[in-house]
Amino acid sequence: MIRIVLVDDHPVVRAGLRALVDGQEDLSVVGEADGLDAAVAVVSADQPDVVLMDLSLGEGKAGGAAVTAALRDLPRPPEVLVLTTYDTESDILRALEAGARGYLLKDAPPEELFAGIRATARGETVLAPSVAATLVRRTTPGATTITEREVEVLELLSRGLGNKEMARELFVSEATVKSHLSHIYTKLGVDTRAGAVAAAIEQRIIRT
Repeated sequence: MIRIVLVDDHPVVRAGLRALVDGQEDLSVVGEADGLDAAVAVVSADQPDVVLMDLSLGEGKAGGAAVTAALRDLPRPPEVLVLTTYDTESDILRALEAGARGYLLKDAPPEELFAGIRATARGETVLAPSVAATLVRRTTPGATTITEREVEVLELLSRGLGNKEMARELFVSEATVKSHLSHIYTKLGVDTRAGAVAAAIEQRIIRT
């Protein structure tokens, strides 16, 4: 029996997932959580094989990537399978770098979700097709790749921060911020801040 914990801030979503998953003979939901502290407590107590993790856990709360990193740091860490609506490059990279084993989207058919849980429990990597395509695009020789730091700059740009504010947020000099912006403009084929943000959203590098 594969033991599962659900981490999502919406009770209705958790209830729906529980009903789906518990309908499988070899899958059992043993706990639920809506944020970081609850997830650490439930996982520590129930020792699940797999955690189904949403990325957005409410305004002002730690996101799913941060919760994933905390769970992977536990003495007996579970495998984490992200199940979310977000498939931007920044979300994918953060989740996988935090230690998630796989990344599926909430519009996946139930059978794909069940297969993903079973594969994750075996230690296999599970990726939604659009997520796999994003990762392949990043590793294709000759492809124009936005670095993780440039993604951070784009996210700050989308919040309307100026060079000085971005330098403070990133703990770098304003000259470094300008250098990042120059590289971003070249890679995205734009020449304005607004153009860079629009292109990044269109190419699903950052969220709206």
